[in-house]
Amino acid sequence: MMFRETRHEERGFTIIEVMIAIVILSIGILTVVAAFATAVASTENAQQNLIARQKALETLESIFTARNTQQVTFSQIANIPNGGIFVSGATPLWSAGNDGLVNTADDLPFPAQGVCAAGSECITLPGPDGILGTPDDVAMSLGNFTRQIEIAPILQPDGSANPNLKQVIVTVSYLNSSPIPRSYRVTALISAFR
Repeated sequence: MMFRETRHEERGFTIIEVMIAIVILSIGILTVVAAFATAVASTENAQQNLIARQKALETLESIFTARNTQQVTFSQIANIPNGGIFVSGATPLWSAGNDGLVNTADDLPFPAQGVCAAGSECITLPGPDGILGTPDDVAMSLGNFTRQIEIAPILQPDGSANPNLKQVIVTVSYLNSSPIPRSYRVTALISAFR
């Protein structure tokens, strides 16, 4: 009987194959880290986005309420240069003055509240226990927020302004960790009729 000697070749990974695998794994890990960073940034902005949204909607609602209760006339719902009562341009979130409307000439800075200095509005947020009204609540200044009310006429087909309809645009902007300001805008039409 004749035996043949068989050779088994053992072959491992070459250095090139190892380097390619490391590059592919590095790209995958960097992609996961970038996605995680984006998720963290979105979570951090969620609270400020919600506050901006709420402040814009509150402002719009106060204008409709003032019209419905006849606190202001329809002609007063305009920016000051157009004969109305609303200040043009972005303003801090100050307290409504005697007229009860924000972004009018009689607005006043808020008094100092706890850890918040005098000036812009300060809100209370739930602390670590997640319950509002407990001793661990946290005060948050809205000094990085501004509000702008733009009131524009609605044009009729002949180019003249509709005497019974106006467009109200409320924009609440804020700065966060990003150098680019973020904003929330709400637009509505208001008529002379309730």
